[in-house]
Amino acid sequence: MTNIGYIVGSLRNGAYTRMLSRALPDLAPSSFKLAEIGIGELPLYNQDLETDTPPPAWTSFRNQVKNSDAILFITPEYNRGLPAAVKNCVDVGTRPPKQGVWKGKPAAVISLSPGRLGAMASHQQLRLLLSVIGVPVMPSPEVYLSEASKLFDSTGKLTSEDTIKLLTTLLHDFETWIGRFG
Repeated sequence: MTNIGYIVGSLRNGAYTRMLSRALPDLAPSSFKLAEIGIGELPLYNQDLETDTPPPAWTSFRNQVKNSDAILFITPEYNRGLPAAVKNCVDVGTRPPKQGVWKGKPAAVISLSPGRLGAMASHQQLRLLLSVIGVPVMPSPEVYLSEASKLFDSTGKLTSEDTIKLLTTLLHDFETWIGRFG
């Protein structure tokens, strides 16, 4: 079993990123065990809090990332950029120096937004950020989902067949990508 931790970049309960995350278990390879790694309770990174007893939410988050075989990011875009909560979780995971939990951890990125660009700017910013901290990000397929409101029904269920096929491909390719680092 491959433990896949996934991070939902929007903190809102009704977010499209959260709706999408609910569809993933049905699309993923049977070897995947998906578990959300929450970021909503993480205090903003402040080096002054990096003591012998850092905030419990930081410790829990770091352990969840450490215990995951790979990470899947599902991010929206705010003001043509990466959501602060996503940047914060990356920062929390890189500290303390030389003890970060990200380095060498295979990852994939999915971005989506109600707009026409599918959160492309956020997606690219996250990919760059992850490359800088030593996270091998799967190069393709790059998944930018635009006009997110059209992908789900009124109950929040993913109904777009094209999107289902694309995500299924991504998840199976991710399985292969992860195998390269095992």
